[in-house]
Amino acid sequence: MRSFPLPIALTARLSPVVVLAAAGWALSSGSSPEPQAAEKKPPETTASQSASAPSTTAAPKTYTAAPAPCGSVAEKTVKSLVPGAKAAGKEIKSTDSELRRTCSWNALDGYEYRWLDVSFEVLQSDDAAEKSYQGRLKDRSGGGAVPGLGDAAYSVVDLSTEDKQQTREGVVVVRASNALVVVTYNGSDFESKKAPSTDEINKGAIKAAKEAVAALLAGKG
Repeated sequence: MRSFPLPIALTARLSPVVVLAAAGWALSSGSSPEPQAAEKKPPETTASQSASAPSTTAAPKTYTAAPAPCGSVAEKTVKSLVPGAKAAGKEIKSTDSELRRTCSWNALDGYEYRWLDVSFEVLQSDDAAEKSYQGRLKDRSGGGAVPGLGDAAYSVVDLSTEDKQQTREGVVVVRASNALVVVTYNGSDFESKKAPSTDEINKGAIKAAKEAVAALLAGKG
């Protein structure tokens, strides 16, 4: 994915109404009661029964395909978050490009390195997307919810150090109906060996996530 070797390893990513005929017993005069054949009546269906009958039609999916990820973030946003990167980005090959698509931007500007990934995943139902969303959050801690983004969104920033080189990475996971949007944004300074601030990485990841979700809602593809 990188076009040049780096001195560090960056870790990221990825539910019949049974009608009983009444059996009547008639009493014959002066003898033991003998059963008589019950009069069969056609079942009656009331309006309320009809309305409450379970439907066999599956709920329509809000999203049926993932949008083009490399067009989901504005060019000016790419230039701001990943200085020196080509605005077109590079789409990563997927085993099912209709349902899963990812675009990546990365560049070294002087000694400053930045990496941005935007991924879309379309699942079979809202429930499936919610299950996947919760699974992605299971092993993450220290972050928090992002209000007003999709149906649910979570952001977390982590700092890692390898060979004295710091890398700070932010991940935003968003569920919008039956789709997931995942944004990964990280950076390092190879001169100072320090990482960008938590605020810079977190705000950058959230900004890209908002644009990606807007592209999903707009049906760009």
